[in-house]
Amino acid sequence: MTVRPLRLIGDPVLRTACDLVTRFDDSLAGLVDDLMDTVRVPGRAGLAAPQIGVGLAVFSYNVDDQLGYVVNPRVVELSGTYDGPEGCLSVPGVAAQTPRAAYALVAGVDLRGDPVEVAGSGELARCLQHETDHLQGVLYLDRLTGAARRDAIRQLRGGQAGGRETELRVRR
Repeated sequence: MTVRPLRLIGDPVLRTACDLVTRFDDSLAGLVDDLMDTVRVPGRAGLAAPQIGVGLAVFSYNVDDQLGYVVNPRVVELSGTYDGPEGCLSVPGVAAQTPRAAYALVAGVDLRGDPVEVAGSGELARCLQHETDHLQGVLYLDRLTGAARRDAIRQLRGGQAGGRETELRVRR
């Protein structure tokens, strides 16, 4: 079992769009194994490859007894609205009310390159959207507006993302 260390806000890999996976080999299988092992740590719902320092379009999820991964994911359907607290392993100690779609359908492929789809509502929908955003270099903080945005930035500055100096680059 390999639980990989997490990259925190301020690390450029979190702000860089990922490359699509084109080689379906042992290296990809190892990455997926590491993502799955790392997302199994209690309290974790999802994990994108950039969060462990890898710039490839892959994420894992572990929500409501649903555990899996998607390679080269893309959101193909969103519907409804779902507002609730959201946080991120790469932005420790910060949470904010974040509007998301209530339902999400993500399509991608598995380790063999075969098509897969993952659909969910509520927290799984939130996770699918959150992790897909990571693969584009987008953090949930970028989706905040108004008071929620101001409060999250205050939390971030106050906690300095786990006690270390960080770059507070939040996109508008």
